[in-house]
Amino acid sequence: MMKKFFLFFLLLVSVGWPVATHADTATVNDEAGLFTTDQIQSLEQQAEKLNEKIKGRVLIVTTTSNSEEPRDFADNYLRDAVGNDQNGSVLLLDMGQREIYISTSGNMIDYLTDSRIDSILDDVYDQMTNAAYYNAAKAYLSKSATYVEDGVPGGHYRVDEETGKITRYKVLTTVEIIIAVVLALILSLVFYFVTVSRYQLKSGIYKYPFREKSSIKLTEKTDRLTNSFVTTRRIPKSPPPGSGGGGSTTHSSGGGTFGGGGRSF
Repeated sequence: MMKKFFLFFLLLVSVGWPVATHADTATVNDEAGLFTTDQIQSLEQQAEKLNEKIKGRVLIVTTTSNSEEPRDFADNYLRDAVGNDQNGSVLLLDMGQREIYISTSGNMIDYLTDSRIDSILDDVYDQMTNAAYYNAAKAYLSKSATYVEDGVPGGHYRVDEETGKITRYKVLTTVEIIIAVVLALILSLVFYFVTVSRYQLKSGIYKYPFREKSSIKLTEKTDRLTNSFVTTRRIPKSPPPGSGGGGSTTHSSGGGTFGGGGRSF
């Protein structure tokens, strides 16, 4: 009896015990002590606006004790915060290894293409070399917000760094959607009126002249396969046309897909 009561008690405790979730990860994790309390609050407010737009989370983490590769650290940190292949990005300021790294996941892989990440890193690098750490974090958030507002660039694609596989994405702009709807409506109306005018009966009872209009012809045809030949040749793989600028290089880590890029300072 006591054993059953004890097991029931453990069950109640386990159900009521608070469980850590992805949302428990702080937006700004300033282990290195680069920001003031007011600066952290300002960065969190700026990040919250971006979170609503991407339906995910943008994060900032600083460290002096990381012993992993910055890319691995950033990917793992982002995965722990949002989950595999969920929307988000993180800026890592690794003060021990003097490295800046941005990791992206979900739709942020598409918003922050390789060229856009390079542009963000340019701004962050300039501030980091001047020890303007708060401005560096602000640059990451503000420029990310600008690119999200601009949307996924036309002709965007992802390329897997290991396999070279290219996945293209077709993105319809608002103007393209409106034009498509208008054209579809016009074509539907034209088809409707043409059909009505063609089959509309003016008066009387219509009889179709089936004797004059009908015919029948019976033929017999037999095909016999006697032999077949298959010719194969290797087609060399070439980069896709227009692959110079709108792509995101991705890699796999811990069961998830990530984009990103980094720079030493």
